[in-house]
This record gives sequence, structure tokens and C-alpha cells, in this order.
Amino acid sequence: MIRHFVFFTARESENLVAIRDGLRCLTRIPHADHLEIALNRKSDPASKEVDIVVYGEFADDAALAAYKAHALYAESIKRVKPLRELRLAADYDVEHAFTTAGDES
Repeated sequence: MIRHFVFFTARESENLVAIRDGLRCLTRIPHADHLEIALNRKSDPASKEVDIVVYGEFADDAALAAYKAHALYAESIKRVKPLRELRLAADYDVEHAFTTAGDES
């Protein structure tokens, strides 16, 4: 399984809801096993830069690629890109993640 994270900052704070709503259509793309869009609670005092988080779980690279190739993904980019300042993405394969201090993977 692949875990997919994307972090966004808004150009203007008044765009937060519009960005979240522009990303919301991603939840209708059928290739994700699980997908969440949320405003960052900004509860970590050392890091309050991220405004919006996208979190997804995908069966494999093919499912993630199909998600990114979907027309709703392109629509989301069209709606969100003019409103956002920064976009950071990270993906990792769960089978290669450390889950305990003694893992040797």
C-alpha cells in the first residue's frame, strides 16, 4: 500500500475554504482506497505553515497513477493552483516503513 500526503498553503487566508472545496472533488475519484481532505489544526507550535492536508491510501503505484490521471484530478488542479502558495507532496510504500524501533527494513 502507498500512503500519499499533500500539504498546501494558501496565498491568502480567505482562500482556505475555496482550496479545501476545490480539493474535495478528489474524494470522488475511485482509485483511492481511502482519501481525506482537511484543514490543518495547526496545533504544533513549531510548525503552523501548512493550511490544508490531503491524505490518501492506494493499493499500488498503478492506482496512484490512475488517480492522478483522472479528469477530476485535473479539475482540482485548475481550481486550486491559482489560490495556493505552496504544494508539498510525499508518498511512501507501507511495506518499507519502520513501525518499531527494532525494524531492520
